[in-house]
Amino acid sequence: MRKIQLLFLRFHEAFHGLFPRLWRVYKQSRLLRIASAVIAVPLVLILCGIIYISYNRTDLPDLDAFIRFEPPTMGHIYDANGNVLIALGRERREIIQYKDVPDVLRQAILSAEDENFFSHAGVDFSVFPRMLGKTNVHALFAHFGGSGGENAAERAQVFPQGGSTITQQLVRGYFLQKLTSTKTSNTLQHHGLCAHVLAFAIGVPGANRMLLKVEEMRLSLWIEGEMRKRYGSKRRAKEELLARYASFIYLGNGRYGFAAASQYYFGMPLAALTAVDADKAALLAGITKSPGEYAPTLADNQKPLRRRNQILALMVKNHFITAQTAQSSQQIPIRLAAHVNGPIEAPAAVENVLEELRGLAANVASDIGMSQLLEGRIQIHATIDERIQRLANAALENGLNLYERRHPKNAGLIQGSVVVLRNSDSAILAEAGGRRRYKEHNTTYSDYNRVTQSMRQPGSAMKPIVYLAAFRQGALDLDTPVPDEPISVATRGDEPIKWISNFDNEFKGIIPVRQALAESRNAVAIWIVQQIGIDSVLKTARDVGIRTLLHRYETTALGASEVTLLELANAYRMMASGIPAEPYVIAKIEHSGGEVIYSHPVACCAVNENRLELSMIQEGLRGVVRLPSGTAHALDARTFPIPVMGKTGTTNDYRDALFVGSTYGPDGITVAVRIGFDDNRSLGGMETGGKAALPVFREVMLKTYQAKLAGPVPSFPANMENNIAEYLSGNFATKEAMRVFKSLDAGEAAEDRARSCRGAGRTQAMNVCEIAVIPLPVVYQRTDGRGKTVFTNE
Repeated sequence: MRKIQLLFLRFHEAFHGLFPRLWRVYKQSRLLRIASAVIAVPLVLILCGIIYISYNRTDLPDLDAFIRFEPPTMGHIYDANGNVLIALGRERREIIQYKDVPDVLRQAILSAEDENFFSHAGVDFSVFPRMLGKTNVHALFAHFGGSGGENAAERAQVFPQGGSTITQQLVRGYFLQKLTSTKTSNTLQHHGLCAHVLAFAIGVPGANRMLLKVEEMRLSLWIEGEMRKRYGSKRRAKEELLARYASFIYLGNGRYGFAAASQYYFGMPLAALTAVDADKAALLAGITKSPGEYAPTLADNQKPLRRRNQILALMVKNHFITAQTAQSSQQIPIRLAAHVNGPIEAPAAVENVLEELRGLAANVASDIGMSQLLEGRIQIHATIDERIQRLANAALENGLNLYERRHPKNAGLIQGSVVVLRNSDSAILAEAGGRRRYKEHNTTYSDYNRVTQSMRQPGSAMKPIVYLAAFRQGALDLDTPVPDEPISVATRGDEPIKWISNFDNEFKGIIPVRQALAESRNAVAIWIVQQIGIDSVLKTARDVGIRTLLHRYETTALGASEVTLLELANAYRMMASGIPAEPYVIAKIEHSGGEVIYSHPVACCAVNENRLELSMIQEGLRGVVRLPSGTAHALDARTFPIPVMGKTGTTNDYRDALFVGSTYGPDGITVAVRIGFDDNRSLGGMETGGKAALPVFREVMLKTYQAKLAGPVPSFPANMENNIAEYLSGNFATKEAMRVFKSLDAGEAAEDRARSCRGAGRTQAMNVCEIAVIPLPVVYQRTDGRGKTVFTNE
């Protein structure tokens, strides 16, 4: 005991004198003072960093947004049956849950990025000694030595990259994108004394990197703590974090998250990965380190292959797979899915959806626009039926192929368009704005849409609107005799008058209205316009859905004014159904959670289907098909058992060929077809609407109803069919006087239709009913140049 006491006293005396001696040496040695300062500064910075990381909880990001976790995903446009027409997005991502991550992939991710993920609290301090051991001492001394130039990049790498946990990587990508993008900047991105001291010690880029790492660690510790509180346990919090990481991380080629990457690289859904796919799981996990280097390509896969094999070895080390499994997996070559960018099924319809979406964003609600779609915050359900769309695409291509056989020199140059509308509300069921492949280019939704963007003359397809205008005035019916005789129209200025001829260059004299319409007699159409006035035709055109401003000259009756195919189709749909409505392609829009935030209003104010003017134009257009001399009589055949009404159209010099037709009533559909060149050249002699466009219409109609995609085929009213049959039998006597029609007077009609509108619920302003005022019957007569009456309808 005595010896122990003596030993203690000696140690005390020696230790007591040590500090004064060290202080004297410190004061006398300049080198020691510099060395101690060099050591003290890092220690102080480390102490400040520890305090900041562990205790500073100011300027924190929004945790609720992270809990909801709504990063940009993919916006989808679905067809009427829920099939995806197209997926759009700035980031091709699919959000997945923890249970959706296959075990083999989870094991590969943990082995590659963070083997202690489920045990640490957000920061893995056990890797610090290893990371400090990799410190670039040469770069540190190079900075103090003032070397620059070619060593500038090396100076920025004083401390090694890596060592970030999964939580840190998630925090960096989700919360610290701005700091991450400027971490190599020569401008200090942080404020405060510590930041400037650190920048002096290791350079500005190095300081930016170091302080980014510090901020990562601070937010990682904070967010793991908050997640534990939210989810009740560390395990649940970790599972949620791993699911977010697996959905968020960038994996090259525009793919974010492992679900999108698996589909892109291997052509297989993530759920299909099993234990035998360790090679694929390791390859995916390896991309996260540096997508630019480790994302596999069809060209060179040496780096991805080495990285994959390293991860397989780590999976063995962590007891996730056996050495034998790793060895066999390492022998498997990288096989990638082939990516063939074929044409999408409905590019024109997609273009129309996007255009309508822009209109809704401007006029209905700003939170349902393009930005929300591209971020996956809304999903759009279109009216398009992909099955009918395929039929329309095939029919158009078949029709164009038939034309090319007749004109081989035009192969690959001819274009066309098709649109299919539902009669009850003008929903667009199919829309082909052109060939799916044109001039060695697959058509996309950004290409020219000939249904909505092409303004072309409708030719004789305009004539039914002229006849309807006359029927609305109550002076003609289908059996009223009208003159098919030479007639002229005024021209502009001092130009001579223009004489109108018929397609066959013949005149048939006095013929019934139904025959004039069926045979598309130009002279009769001009005669009617001269009797009722062009303004009556223009108003009727607006009432049935023509929105383009038509020219106020008489040849508009022959289709001299340009319109789009969509509005022409809508006019025929209106005549077939009696229901005023604007074409639309968006049925509803949902938030990503499934809540419906927009539905297209239901059309209201159906016109009385028994109104004589509507019945007459329907019967007249049915006669275009049934009368042997009708321009669409080819559709009255056993091989085409679908009763339709419609009209051909052929423009000057055969530049465009059209056919527009419908099945009867609100339960029917309307199909419009246009064939022509984009540069407006001639199709060639005798390439009429009945020859070039009608076969496309026929195929669409026939196959749609054969496949039962539009319900049962509607029948025309028996009295219409009987009237036509009686006319064909020759039993109709020649009319000598105008029939006086019985109809509601204008006031009664307006009140009756106003009542039906008020009961129909909310609707868009564009679908407001137009109340047509029908004046008293008009007597038409024609005089010669000396004023002598040569024809009268009374």
